[in-house]
Amino acid sequence: MSTIHDETTLAVGIRYRILLDDKNLGFFSSCSGLGAEVTVETREEGGNNGSVWQLPTRLRFPNITLTRPLNRDSARIGEWFTTMVTSGYRFGTATIDAMTASGTEVARFGLMGVVPVRWSGPTLSTTDSNVVVESVEIAHHGFVPPKAAG
Repeated sequence: MSTIHDETTLAVGIRYRILLDDKNLGFFSSCSGLGAEVTVETREEGGNNGSVWQLPTRLRFPNITLTRPLNRDSARIGEWFTTMVTSGYRFGTATIDAMTASGTEVARFGLMGVVPVRWSGPTLSTTDSNVVVESVEIAHHGFVPPKAAG
């Protein structure tokens, strides 16, 4: 008889690999904003005092923010933003792989219509001993089945 621990890879010490189309943007230490929300309109029916109709209208997807310590992969984010300006931009797809430190994939998320929204670089100071971090915020138009591992 197997236990839940045997069948489930626990999401402890996770890192996130981002593939934009087929370009690897590297690993990130945190990922926030994965989710979806259904917008609901309410309608009151005349003569029905027992309830209000809750009608789903559209899906909304919050922006996703990825954060990591500054490293050699940081230049890839700048290249992504620069390509938008110099070559024109087309909506891409992305895959976010949640992985353990040993490289075991825990979960995979596919995103369509990916748009870079914001890059925040580190505050560089010789008097501060904190790890310098960067973050990138991306918008997307929904989830799709993720591409196979690559």
